[in-house]
Amino acid sequence: HLLLFLLFVGPFNCFASYSRATELFYSLNEGLPAGVLIGSLARDLRLPTNGGQHPAALQPPLSFTLASHGLGGQYVQLDNRSGELHTSAVEIDREALCVESSGAAAFGGAAAVSYSSLSSESCLLLLDVLVLPQEYFRLVKVKIAIRDVNDNAPHFPVPHICLSVPENSPVNTRLAIEHPALDPDVGTNGVQTYRLQDNYGVFTLDVEENESGERTPYLIVMGPLDRETREEYVTVIVAEDGGSPPLVGSATLTIGISDINDNCPQFSDSQLNVTLYGNSTLGTHVATVHAVDMDLGSNAEITYSYSQKVPQPSRDLFHLEESTGTITLSSKVDGDAPRLHRLIILGNGPGCIPAVITVLVTIIKVMMRPPEIVPRFIANEVEGVVYLKELEPINTPIAFFTIKDPDEKYKVNCYLDGDGPFRLSPYKPYNNEYLLETTKPLDYETQQLYEISVVAWNSEGFHVNKIIKVNVLDDNDNSPVFDQQLIELSIEENNVPHAFLTKLHATDADSGERGRVSYFLGPDAPSYFNLDKTSGVLTVSTQLDREEKEKYRYTVKAVDSGFPPRESIATVTITVLDKNDNSPRFINKDFSFFVPENFPGFGEIGVISVTDADAGQNGWVALSVLNGSDIFVIDTGKGVLRAKVSLDREQQSSYVLWIEAVDGGDPALSSTAKITILLLDINDNPPLVLFPQSNMSYLLVLPSTLPGSPITEVYAVDKDTGMNAVIAYSIIGRRGPRPESFRIDPKTGNITLEESLMQNDYGLYRLLVKVSDHGYPEPLHSTVMVNLFVNDTVSNESYIESLLRKEPDISIEEKQPQISIEPTHKKIESASCMPTLVALSIISLSSITLVTGMGIYICLNKGKKHNRADENLEVQIPLNGRINLHMLEKKPMEISNI
Repeated sequence: HLLLFLLFVGPFNCFASYSRATELFYSLNEGLPAGVLIGSLARDLRLPTNGGQHPAALQPPLSFTLASHGLGGQYVQLDNRSGELHTSAVEIDREALCVESSGAAAFGGAAAVSYSSLSSESCLLLLDVLVLPQEYFRLVKVKIAIRDVNDNAPHFPVPHICLSVPENSPVNTRLAIEHPALDPDVGTNGVQTYRLQDNYGVFTLDVEENESGERTPYLIVMGPLDRETREEYVTVIVAEDGGSPPLVGSATLTIGISDINDNCPQFSDSQLNVTLYGNSTLGTHVATVHAVDMDLGSNAEITYSYSQKVPQPSRDLFHLEESTGTITLSSKVDGDAPRLHRLIILGNGPGCIPAVITVLVTIIKVMMRPPEIVPRFIANEVEGVVYLKELEPINTPIAFFTIKDPDEKYKVNCYLDGDGPFRLSPYKPYNNEYLLETTKPLDYETQQLYEISVVAWNSEGFHVNKIIKVNVLDDNDNSPVFDQQLIELSIEENNVPHAFLTKLHATDADSGERGRVSYFLGPDAPSYFNLDKTSGVLTVSTQLDREEKEKYRYTVKAVDSGFPPRESIATVTITVLDKNDNSPRFINKDFSFFVPENFPGFGEIGVISVTDADAGQNGWVALSVLNGSDIFVIDTGKGVLRAKVSLDREQQSSYVLWIEAVDGGDPALSSTAKITILLLDINDNPPLVLFPQSNMSYLLVLPSTLPGSPITEVYAVDKDTGMNAVIAYSIIGRRGPRPESFRIDPKTGNITLEESLMQNDYGLYRLLVKVSDHGYPEPLHSTVMVNLFVNDTVSNESYIESLLRKEPDISIEEKQPQISIEPTHKKIESASCMPTLVALSIISLSSITLVTGMGIYICLNKGKKHNRADENLEVQIPLNGRINLHMLEKKPMEISNI
């Protein structure tokens, strides 16, 4: 088939090869998002579409299908109708898809990924696409080359690379650096160069590329190296790729300078002078020589030997230790031995000329033998060291010492040299026996080691000494000691759980386990305090609340690990510092105050009690009135609520205030309370008569009105409340032909006719009605004139009005009203009924029976009405004299309660 290639420019442009053949080739960058067009199979295969010259009805619809949904199928989306190939939601990662070890994929209809045989950098995605219907059927091999992008930075397989360079390496020495950087990207996107952050002026890097394209960094020595001057160089090696922009990776490079044997042993001195007594014992230390080689390891190994110039007698007398350079006396000095020995000693190093030092040993001849000191230890002794426990009692024996004179011809004395609580005294009755013992108890904490000498000398002045070391063993004789016996701490409340308080510290002068201190809480410590027994860290496991408890006081113990253990006690005090975590709190949510009206301004209405559990400034509370501040004011300090003005219940019977309490914290907290002020009524309003509206009004009463009929009413109201507003009505003055014919109900104010009206009862009746409340301490009242005109008609209104304008001549008794508990009106009834009966019998004897019946009927009705009056306890006030109506309205009069 003929292959044609089309190149598309850009990050997701493609080029395709197409003809009537069944193979297409595309390429695209890795990492593209979903929906990027890879290519159009229908167009690149030059298949007919609906946009051609033939009618759409004559063209069967094309169908494109992936022959197999393998690995490559998940990375593309194929439009079944148009044949357009797009990237899918699965991002293509070239480094994950293409690995050299995968080999080439077969083209057997499965979607696969393969490296092209044409180039090692090519990564192919292989697809098999079926084109239908039958007349267009073909199997299309689609190859998609995945182009690399620089999406990976170089990285070293190990973070730390070590390289060893001999110190004698010449300039331009090249050493390959193992573990070169890796970069999954290919081509120029792979690793291109290496560099050192610090080359110290003696190193540089070079890169070599092998036949397979792998780049290996080489370290090049650019200057002289000396391990004895500097044995190690630490820098950072940086690998950089060729992308745009380039990406880098780094690792630590340690360049160690390996030693070579370029230094020889050297003595600091060329000659050493030593003096030795002729009576010195075998093994006596004479001298030690020491040479130094600046090299390392085997290059710095030094051995010591005598020069061939040293005579054999000197070699036999003095022994030289080959590895340490120590010279000791190896044989007894006799009288014929030379007095001066010249010892030439060589310091030998590998591959070096030996270093030389001369030791001159001068032997001093001694004519007598020194005294001998023979110890016999009583206390525990190991290699000349005596071990004693502290607090051992006084005169504890340590050792016996026997003093001898080898020549047995000189007197030998003995004494103790050195500081310490020891004495050496003759042990009688034996001669030359001495006892070493203590003079007072030993204290490990004061001094742990003593070094004393037992000195023996003879009469010729020749002396020897025996050094004794006394090591004091510790005992558990000290208790732990706290730095402070009283530990005062403070912490803010609302702390976080497990908050750190302090670290306790106690010391114990004893050693070892006896001086190891553990810490414990005392039995009085609350359970939510924790003390680490090892570190002494004191914490609190819960939140502390100052309002719940402000101070804590408990004990802590420090216990050592001796046997038996010793302990000490300290006291911990913790003050919980206040935080503003409590709002002011009113003792009640609602306050109610009852205040009499007309209460004087700035009088004390009540006290608002508020508390704040916090302390100090946080607990200071300021009160203010949120509403009604133009009428009410509150004392911030005392909480006293006052009214600026006098209050009138009739204007407003109650007030509802909101009081805010704000504390002094930062930030401040607040709360509010509801205050209800109820005004108690005072009898400061007399009853107000609403009807009749005028003292000049009148009402026509027909003579035919039956007894008991309601005539009119007096209606009044009182602005006060309670008993101050309970109104009682009474007639306190009457004028008319027969004024007692009318009665007023004390409760309702209804005026009714008591008796039948006769012909001689016609005329104007004037009733002075008193309207009184039941106020305390003094009732108030008003008066009104009720005018009743008894007649059949009102024929002359001007005449009636002239009568009304006249000042009524009404007299009342000045006697104070009295309340009668028992009825007293039946006698009056009888007295008033008898004249009526007599008059009726005189007028007509013939009608006496009828008149008598009528009189009895009237009397019976009168008795019932008076009985009702008795039940209502109406007060009858005698009227004597004249009354001023205007004065009566102003002057309150005491009447009985109804």
